[in-house]
Amino acid sequence: MKKICLSLVALLMVLSSCESDLDGAAFNQPIQQNNVVVQNFMWLAMNQWYFWQDQVPDLADDRFATDEEYITFLRETPDPMAFIQNLQFEEDRFTFFDDDFEDLLNRLSGIRTSNGIQFFTVNLSADNSETDRFLFVRNVIPGSDGEAKGIKRGDVFWGIGGEQFTSNNIGTLTRPETYSLNRGQLDQQNRLVNRTNEEVSVTKQENLQENPIRLATTLDVNGTQVGYLLYQSFNRNFNMELNDVFGQFVADGVTELVLDMRYNGGGSVNTSRLLASMIYGRNTSDLYLRRLWNSKLQPQFSDANLNSFFASEVSPDGAAINTLNLRKLYVIGTGNTASSSELIINGLDPYIEIIHIGSTTTGKNEFSISLVDNPRRNYQYSPSTENEINPDNRWIIQPLVGRNENSVGFFDYTDGFAPDVEQLEDVFNLGTFGDVNEPLLARALELISSDTSTSLFVSKQRDFINFLESKEFLEEPLEIMDMDIHMY
Repeated sequence: MKKICLSLVALLMVLSSCESDLDGAAFNQPIQQNNVVVQNFMWLAMNQWYFWQDQVPDLADDRFATDEEYITFLRETPDPMAFIQNLQFEEDRFTFFDDDFEDLLNRLSGIRTSNGIQFFTVNLSADNSETDRFLFVRNVIPGSDGEAKGIKRGDVFWGIGGEQFTSNNIGTLTRPETYSLNRGQLDQQNRLVNRTNEEVSVTKQENLQENPIRLATTLDVNGTQVGYLLYQSFNRNFNMELNDVFGQFVADGVTELVLDMRYNGGGSVNTSRLLASMIYGRNTSDLYLRRLWNSKLQPQFSDANLNSFFASEVSPDGAAINTLNLRKLYVIGTGNTASSSELIINGLDPYIEIIHIGSTTTGKNEFSISLVDNPRRNYQYSPSTENEINPDNRWIIQPLVGRNENSVGFFDYTDGFAPDVEQLEDVFNLGTFGDVNEPLLARALELISSDTSTSLFVSKQRDFINFLESKEFLEEPLEIMDMDIHMY
């Protein structure tokens, strides 16, 4: 097998593939005859792009002496899911894949089939058994059937169709297109949930689009104008709307900002750069991040290709960035805060003071790209060449292909960012987003107003409550150059 050959085209980070023995027409026939088309695509794409390629023996450039040996290796694992999992490095927690690229790409763009209800799965049993679980609603997507049925944050449900939730049946019970949720009633004094006979039927709808800007408002805190942004994902399709939010913050005279990313699992790296610029400023000579690729790719790129600086405008419209020029930022982050959300913290940290309220974040410091069976584009997905994807292979893989370091070279936050002020969410008192009495926002406002010492605030979170999240960490593409870069 010949090694994959890489070259730069102009200033774009476009990888052009040299002819490989495995890509030639003479090799395609045995690949198809042996029914290893999917495995062949996965191996070639991972060999070229995977961040830990040089640490996975089966991905080595010289792993196979002959084509026959290679085909035998592909045939040994007929299940594509098991095959890609076998190629992953042991430290890899976040590579994912799907057997239909359209489904995954829709999810990356915040489009899904859903009733709009996002929830915590909570264990309230005294002995921490698996048979006494409840769904506490953490968010309901505007425009969804869940919202239309009056379901709101803080509601609790004990089962579906009269069947009590357990750790083993939640996925099965919530799988149908329509189901009836059994409401529970909170007993806040005793911190229990009582069953009721009330049911509410909810139906999933196709192509439900979630606006990542869940709430943006300006609060007057003792004469100080405080911006509050509840941001759900870094979706590049809403960059202009995000800039408009900061335009309104500027018009309102905002001098302090609370950025709420408690449920933000990541998304476009470029959108994180734009948001950081809206917070910090149009300082295009200041480095926001530097990309680190695998050992084969890194030497191919110049600093101009690897470095991303703060932005002065939003492309493709070219609108000027609306910026607050802040030197302090209050971030609400939790264990559901990941990837591009953590990139905001890391990228801004060398320049401004960041006060993190909440709990330790996920610790996702790698980025990924969408790869499909299109060798001509080095397996990168592009809407403009979707018709060139192998019609016999609709699989898509989203492997980790690199890490981002900040301007001082720091990238090692795999254990997450610990909070400066710990404040756990209490499912018995979730509060309303944007309300000054919502516990995490209230804590941030206390810090801003300096009315209360941090030592006087005590969380009422129960130690035995076990949270499971209902939403996957998914991200959608970033277009910096010719490829889409994600952080999930």
